[in-house]
Amino acid sequence: MGRAGAPRTGPRWLLLAGPAGLAGVGLAWLLATPSGPDPSSAIRLLSVLLGSTVLGLAALEWLQRGDRRPVVPRADLWRPVAALAGAWSVAEAALLVSAAAETAERAPGVLPAAAFGRFVGEISAGQIGAAALACTAATTVFAAVAFRLGAPWSPVPVAVLAGFALAARPVTGHMSAQTLGSAFVAVHVLAAALWLGPLVAMAMLVRGRGGWALLLPRYSTLAWRCVAALAVTGTVDAAVRLGGPGALVDTGYGRIVLAKAVALVALAGLGWWWRRTWVPAAGAHRTPAEESLRRATVEVLALSVAFGLAAALATTA
Repeated sequence: MGRAGAPRTGPRWLLLAGPAGLAGVGLAWLLATPSGPDPSSAIRLLSVLLGSTVLGLAALEWLQRGDRRPVVPRADLWRPVAALAGAWSVAEAALLVSAAAETAERAPGVLPAAAFGRFVGEISAGQIGAAALACTAATTVFAAVAFRLGAPWSPVPVAVLAGFALAARPVTGHMSAQTLGSAFVAVHVLAAALWLGPLVAMAMLVRGRGGWALLLPRYSTLAWRCVAALAVTGTVDAAVRLGGPGALVDTGYGRIVLAKAVALVALAGLGWWWRRTWVPAAGAHRTPAEESLRRATVEVLALSVAFGLAAALATTA
């Protein structure tokens, strides 16, 4: 399957996903001021990027189902899952404290323990945030133990915990009052995570053109399904929230929705071009691993901008 290959210079560029996402948050701020977004959107962005990557690492197992010699063995998953899930837990904890401080109308640094306890124990938003944090912490412990023991455990528990943690907050938003609203939101969130996460995971762990030849066509099929799910659920969500087309330009929320839609169309266009050029060439072993890594990184950074818009949208009135 080719685990040897070109020098691994590309993964360093994946660190630019954070700044790229913040650029999306900044664009949303320009579009929506003064109605949002909330400053916590930057932390939310970090949480979603980390969570999507954790889910993507677990999804590599599914992309390799049935392979006798997987490109990425299970043993290679546990170290990055543990590290990223640990960072994700920190981001989730910061979101929880920030939300508790906002509810108590106090600065996070001087939030009384009693106020935090009431938020987590008595208020639904706090209970949901605590449940999400528990899932990320459990993922961290599970992966760390698996790495320490060298255990060939299935990453399915990681996928389940990560999926719940990613969807927990969004499914209780404004769409939860609508019939099937929470289901639409869950599909939207998980589709976005499964578009970004496996691509980041491949850029981190796949070495050699043989690995890309095997996994990229499978990922491409998954990605197009995610695009379709995002388009449908995003349209329904926007229609319910905005009420009419005029709100797309008259409100800050609508302008961010419009920017997010433009980003989705642009990313879908890029994906269509990749599917005509990169995917068949890589599948035929004609694309060097380093070139596949560069193209994957470009798409990850572009997706991160859209994730920044989405994180900002979640905190915009």
